[in-house]
Amino acid sequence: MQTAPKKVINGWAMYDWANSAYNLVITSTIFPAYYDAITTLTDKAGNIISHKVRFAGIKIESASLYNYALAFAYFVIAIISPILSSIADYKGNKKAFMQFFCYLGSVACCTLFWFTKNTLSLGIIACILAAIGYCGSLVFYNAYLPEIAAENDRDDVSAKGFAYGYVGSVILQIFCFVFVLKPEWFGITDAGFAPRLSFLLVGLWWMGFAQITFASLPKSAANKTLQQKQIIYHGFSELKKVWQQAKQMPVLKTFLLAFFFYSMGVQTVMLAATLFGSQVLQMATSNLIACILIIQIVAIGGAYIMAKLSDKFGNFKILLFVVIIWIAVCVAAYFITTELQFYVVAGVVGLVMGGIQSLSRSTYSKIMPETKDTASFFSFYDVTEKIAIVIGMFSFGFIQQITGNMRNSIIALMVFFIIGMLLLLNIITKKTTPNEIKEVPMAI
Repeated sequence: MQTAPKKVINGWAMYDWANSAYNLVITSTIFPAYYDAITTLTDKAGNIISHKVRFAGIKIESASLYNYALAFAYFVIAIISPILSSIADYKGNKKAFMQFFCYLGSVACCTLFWFTKNTLSLGIIACILAAIGYCGSLVFYNAYLPEIAAENDRDDVSAKGFAYGYVGSVILQIFCFVFVLKPEWFGITDAGFAPRLSFLLVGLWWMGFAQITFASLPKSAANKTLQQKQIIYHGFSELKKVWQQAKQMPVLKTFLLAFFFYSMGVQTVMLAATLFGSQVLQMATSNLIACILIIQIVAIGGAYIMAKLSDKFGNFKILLFVVIIWIAVCVAAYFITTELQFYVVAGVVGLVMGGIQSLSRSTYSKIMPETKDTASFFSFYDVTEKIAIVIGMFSFGFIQQITGNMRNSIIALMVFFIIGMLLLLNIITKKTTPNEIKEVPMAI
């Protein structure tokens, strides 16, 4: 196949521009900092008394509740995405499902405008729905990659998507950053209003720029070989078929296992970093936001650097290199005690964050067998990642809950990365090439 015209590629990449504002403002910077501020109990002198909150009649650590909420969101999407992918393959309407989840997530972000210390339940529910919308739309967004890009171009196209995402999210983050740090410039006297305004802007930004993507992407081909009555359970049977095929393809199987384990660590680090900085290191909100903003800027170059290195050394060797760096990040994070050390570690995270996401997606698209039902294969990929996130976030929150120390949770992440590293090393030492996994011509 040939790569789609530049207009289609750029339109596809613009969805990263649109939704990455959620990933930066909501999951990484302003929302976690705002959440921590309104769920922290202090005395009259400003000393921290407790981070515990009451939710659904249960008293729980605020960070653990946040981790559990996100784990629940990813669990939901892992369950429903196979069904939705099956319907999308049958009807050829990936775009329609992508639109539904986009609007669900963006409206949920807008709803966070009404999240205060007196509306904790509203905030948690909106947070869950926003995560479901974000993750659900990515199932179908990622499934477009092998449809619009030739195999040799997928590394660069995937990297372009992440680069667009980092640039777009940084632009909106800067605007939100000004609102939060200098509210007096805009006549804002309520300290909580500026963060909540940022959440509203994220929803509008996401919904608005996504229209460029929806106008550019072509309609997917329908698979009419399915019977309509089979659609509901077909998605799960397709996951089983994908795994059955993967078991006959050594590289694909081992890569998916490696991806499963290192994703537990990558996503959890990205989702929990801000709360770690605020609760463990007690960093100021402004410093945290500035730090995460720097990470996004560094990540723009990281995505392209890893794509170019993969062209020279191969995808698996660069993935192994990146995972080793992530292990070093975990070791460093366990011992850091100062803001300067946090900045250094965060800079390294930025370099490898975009690289490992972009390279993982393009690697999978290149080593999967040729098939018209790309949504099913990417549904398997996304379900794998979502279950990994559920385990990673739950482990992180649970270990903190029972030990009372977030640093102990980092040890679990380190173990996940080490297992992923060993599996990638297994692929490289066997010297199996991507072409070997396609010796058996199979397609769903």
